[in-house]
This record gives sequence, structure tokens and C-alpha cells, in this order.
Amino acid sequence: MKIILLGKDGQVGWELQRSLAPLGELIVWGRQEIDLIDCDALAAMLYREKPDILVNAAAYTAVDKAETEVALAQKINADAVAVMARVMAELKGWFVHYSTDYVFDGTKPGPYDEGDDTGPLNVYGQSKLSGEQAVAESGCHHLLFRVSWVYASRGANFIRTMLRLGQQRDQLSIIHDQVGVPTSAEFIAQVTALTLYHIRQTDRARWAELSGIYHLVPDGEISWLDFARYIFSRARDMGMMLTINDSALTAISTAEYDSAAQRPLNSRLDTSRICQNFNLVMPDWKVHADKAIHEICLQGGK
Repeated sequence: MKIILLGKDGQVGWELQRSLAPLGELIVWGRQEIDLIDCDALAAMLYREKPDILVNAAAYTAVDKAETEVALAQKINADAVAVMARVMAELKGWFVHYSTDYVFDGTKPGPYDEGDDTGPLNVYGQSKLSGEQAVAESGCHHLLFRVSWVYASRGANFIRTMLRLGQQRDQLSIIHDQVGVPTSAEFIAQVTALTLYHIRQTDRARWAELSGIYHLVPDGEISWLDFARYIFSRARDMGMMLTINDSALTAISTAEYDSAAQRPLNSRLDTSRICQNFNLVMPDWKVHADKAIHEICLQGGK
């Protein structure tokens, strides 16, 4: 089985290199190998390689910059994705793609399930939703995972930012009214591999039942403010010296935070469907968060 992974150098792509390797021949591509803006070249490379599975971990993720780089976000998150899905439909293979909680407007009082109405509040969310729609319209077999609040022990993310600032400042203002689920890139990669292994063991006649959108986050929920408190508490337990303490964290609302892009207040995602279809039990979000915090502490918080 031949697998092509796009976005090898991102947080999720980095972890996918390890989790996908045991499943078959793995070819990894980054920006040096393929420019997603060049859709014709992308299609040509895929037709040449003829993968059984294409895993796309590449994306435009600069949420605020997307407000002024609309065309670029659309090109990478929707147009290139449409090409990938179309090619995989013709090759009769599987397409794995990652989307976001930002396809929702955040007004639902409880966790969102896969059938809830979408309504992105920003350009980034709209570009990801356009990508989702292109995948569905292609007719390819697909696993489209919506994830939220992604972090890892490498790259740019909330945990690393908090630990860096926690060593530099004595006061921080953190948003308190956005609630979601911190999701580890390692966890995303592990579940991706498990679902693909499950599909490989499943009769082709049942593939259509497994194809579709899935919410992929661990169990639990928390606000950004309480997440920051948790990060600092665990880092102290692990021996990291911080200049900040909990009393120096100021709670601010989303409305008070100056950002170009509007963000949903509720980013909670219901994972019942993926658990039922693939016989999974989601771990508490703290399990992987603790691991990432420990790894960053070993790096000195840099």
C-alpha cells in the first residue's frame, strides 16, 4: 500500500510520519517537494505516483492574516484540496484531510456534531469549509477530520507560547469566554493511523459506510484562561522556573481581545461518530497535554 503525506514539516505532519510508516510505503512531501499553489503540478505528481492513500496535513493556518490574504487561503485550503480529492476519486483511493472547529459559528450551547449547520466567522474557517465541500463533491472515499486547538512539543502553538511568556513576563491577559478541547498533534496522528488500519481490515463493500466527516478531539473541555493556568501549574510541577503566577493572569473577553479575525466562543466537538465507527475511546485531553508540557520543559520552554 502506497501512502503519500503532504505537509510533512507541520505539527501534525511531523507526527504522521511516525504513525503512518508501519502501514505501508510512505512518501512524504513538504514545500520543497510540491507547491500547493500550483494545482496542475500537484495533480501531475499525484497521477504519477498513484497513491492508495493521500494524507493532506498541509494547510494555510494563519487565521488573522487570512483576513487580508483571502485568495491565498482559498487556494491552499480549498482549490488544492479539490484537486487532491478529484485525483483520489479517479484513482479509487482514500483521501485523509483535516479541517477545523472554525467551520462553526460557536453559538450552539453544547458540543457540535458532524451534522450541525456550519457558519464560519472568518476567512480561514470559510476556506476550510470550502475544502470540505470540495471533498464531498468529489465522491472520493475520505476521512475528513475536524480538529481543534492543535498543539505539539514543536512548532508555534498555545502551550509553547504560554511557557515562553511565562518565563519572560509577570502578567498576562488570557481570553476566558472561548471554550474548546486542546488537541495534540501526536493524538491526531495516532488516531489517523488507527482508522486507516481499520479500513484496511474492512471489506471494500463497507468503505462507503466509513467514509465521511469525523470530529477528532480528546475528551473534556476548557477555556483558554484555564488552559493557561493548567499549563503553568504542570510546568511548575515539572521543575520549570516561571516569572508569572496565577494571580497575575487577567481574564478578558473575546470582545476585548484585539484580533483581525473573529473566533467562535464554543469550539466543543462531539466525537460519538468516530468512536462508534472505529471502536475508539477518547482519552482525557490532559493525557497528551502533560506529555507535551514535559517535552517542552525538557527543551527549556523554548
